[in-house]
Amino acid sequence: MKIEIWSDIMCPFCYIGKRRFEEALAGFEGSNDVEIEWKSFLLSPELKTDPTKNIHQFLAEHKNISLEEAKGMNNYVTNMAAQAGLIYDFDRAIPANSFNAHRFLHFAKKYGKQNEAEEKLFRAYFTEGKNIDDAQILMLLAIELGLDANKLAEAMNNGEFANDVIADINEAQQLGIRGVPFFVFNRKYAVSGAQESRAFAETLDKAFEEWQATQPKNNFETIKGQSCDTEGNCD
Repeated sequence: MKIEIWSDIMCPFCYIGKRRFEEALAGFEGSNDVEIEWKSFLLSPELKTDPTKNIHQFLAEHKNISLEEAKGMNNYVTNMAAQAGLIYDFDRAIPANSFNAHRFLHFAKKYGKQNEAEEKLFRAYFTEGKNIDDAQILMLLAIELGLDANKLAEAMNNGEFANDVIADINEAQQLGIRGVPFFVFNRKYAVSGAQESRAFAETLDKAFEEWQATQPKNNFETIKGQSCDTEGNCD
C-alpha cells in the first residue's frame, strides 16, 4: 500500500505530522506492506535565504506582525512539537528557500534513503539551526546517510532533480492540495494537517483493508504428486 506525503521542510506542522503518523504506523500490523513516498511542496517559493535572520524575524515580516507576536506563535508551535517528542529551536532556525533541500530529497530517493533524508532535514532546520539551502550542509547530511556527497554535488551543479520537485508541486495543484502536511493513502483517502495519531491509525486500517482486497491471492487448487521440499524431504 502506498502513502504519499506532500510536505515542506520549513513547515513546523509537517515535522509534527510526521511523528504522529510514525506513531500510528508503529502500531499498525501491516506496516511491512506500506511504501512511503515524500512529495515536494514549497510554502514560500520566492523566499530568499538569509542566514542573518532567525525565523522570528522572518515570520514577523512575512505576516506583518510584531516580533513579540511572532515569538508567541512560535512558542505555541514549540510546545506542540514537544508533546510529539520534538525539540524546536526557533531562535536558531534560519529562514531558507527549501527548493534545493527538496532536490536533495529526490537524490536520496534514488538510493532508497528518502525517509531518512526527510528526518535529517527537519532536524537540521528546526533543532540544529542549520541552513538547509547550503550545499555544504546538504553534502554533510548525504555523508551521514551513507550517500556519495560528490554525486550529490554533481547533481546540484547540473540542476538535476529540479524537474522532480516541480512535478510534485504541479501534482499537488492538480489534486487540489493547498496546504501541508497532506497524506494520501492509495490515492483514495487523505489526512490533512498534523492530525492526532488516532486519525492516521483509523485511515491506515481502512485503506489497508481495501488494498488487501485488491491483491491477488495464492490459493491454488493443487493436484499433488511426488516432490521434494526445501528441507530435503522427498516423497
